[in-house]
Amino acid sequence: MEPGLEDVSNCDVLVVGGGPGGCATAIGCAQLGLKVVLIESKPFPRTHPGETLHPGVEPLLKQLGVLEPVLAAGFLRHKGNWVQWSEESEFVPFGEDDSGAWLGFQAWRADFDTILLNCAREIGVKVIQPCHASRLVMDGCRVIGVETSLGTFRAAKIIDATGDHHWLAQQLGLEICYHSPRLIAYYGYVIGECPARDDAPAIVADSSGWTWTAKVRLQLYQWTRLSFVEQKIAKDWLPNEFFGLKIYQAMRAANVTWRIVSQPAGYGYFLVGDAAMVLDPTSSHGVLKAIMSGIWVSHAIASELLGNLTEQQAIDHYCLWIHNWFRHDMKNLSSLIAKLPSPPFWI
Repeated sequence: MEPGLEDVSNCDVLVVGGGPGGCATAIGCAQLGLKVVLIESKPFPRTHPGETLHPGVEPLLKQLGVLEPVLAAGFLRHKGNWVQWSEESEFVPFGEDDSGAWLGFQAWRADFDTILLNCAREIGVKVIQPCHASRLVMDGCRVIGVETSLGTFRAAKIIDATGDHHWLAQQLGLEICYHSPRLIAYYGYVIGECPARDDAPAIVADSSGWTWTAKVRLQLYQWTRLSFVEQKIAKDWLPNEFFGLKIYQAMRAANVTWRIVSQPAGYGYFLVGDAAMVLDPTSSHGVLKAIMSGIWVSHAIASELLGNLTEQQAIDHYCLWIHNWFRHDMKNLSSLIAKLPSPPFWI
């Protein structure tokens, strides 16, 4: 154990991963009086895709006590999205209430993730970074700790918030159930001016998939391309509306194959966000799901440690919730994709 870390080598909750899901879990547990340690492998700020946040995230951010700094960050806001799923393009608003129109965020993830991590620190979470998780520590079939680059940390609960590589699931040999062929989303950024995208993002379908475009910062735009058939794209590929703009950073790819870990909770562990389940980003709900699952887990852990739930009840409730959520979203995505001009055969 590194000098100075001995006092946190044992805690109530150890969170592996400092993204939105990990921070939501850590903050939620700390709010409930638990001793929390969060380890993150990369220094911040870090670049990460997935800037579009649904308005439904706002009450969750308020619950976590992070809404004010998020609003103060000055992220771009929008009332809805342009959608062209057939021949005509239409604006689809998020909705409104007595307070006015609901607004989504275009949250630059390097800033957004840093805000959440700083708020976790401020509420008492011990944040250790960079710190690389290498191996789980087991006591029979129970997860009791994690070996890291800075020593071994033990906790009553271990949270995998490391994302779509399913680190803890791979460590335990948990089954990962696939529900689509291999799907790869390509994404990139361009610098310049594209007035058509200044008011709201757009998603445009074609015969083989869809393309998402959005303004994320001043003179900075993001695109995502997902094809439902095996299709490689050129390294300098851009959506038509971005022709003439300067490429910012190399194009990247993400595996968005539909999948879910068979047992997203077990003895001594929970999986949150993409570590538990992955669907393609059509709905732009990835961050929302990560935060919701983190909050859910924090309440489950507190209920168990306070004796209001047995461990098995907490495990069963969370697994059922995750699987029901996955099936619901998969059904809705399938219905949407079936409306494409040439829907894939597997839908």
